[in-house]
Amino acid sequence: MSEESAAALIARLGLELHPEGGWFKRIYTSDAIVETAHGPRARVTSIHYLLTIGEPRGCLHRNRSDILHYLQGGGPVEYLLLDDAGELRRTVLGSAPDQALFLHVPGGVWKASQLIEGASHALVSEAVVPGFDFADHTFADRRLLDAHPEHRALLTPLVRP
Repeated sequence: MSEESAAALIARLGLELHPEGGWFKRIYTSDAIVETAHGPRARVTSIHYLLTIGEPRGCLHRNRSDILHYLQGGGPVEYLLLDDAGELRRTVLGSAPDQALFLHVPGGVWKASQLIEGASHALVSEAVVPGFDFADHTFADRRLLDAHPEHRALLTPLVRP
């Protein structure tokens, strides 16, 4: 997919720039509300999320809710997951036999995504349970890098300035 055709996909899906990088649009919000320790949330929300050559990364962040990721097209795209114990896990979503089409990220786990070299785009649909609320979202900063110096070189480009 060329950047021009990525622009056509952005237009067709009505995507907007996402604060963590890439493009997105919320496509579903459940009418059902659940009570959480942090207030009421929709039972589930869902977005389309697109990385392109011009927006190839989703910066390191975490959410209180579980997030389910489904590759819809393109790729491969690499996800880096960092848990509280400092264990770093890599998962690649793509169409090759050794790549996944689905990824579950538990609530509280740090997550970043990036196109793998040679990929022109990756379109991922995400379901957030309980539903997404910016009050539950945190971007990583230098303190996380200081807490995990063994991962500094890999994670530094994925932390917002």
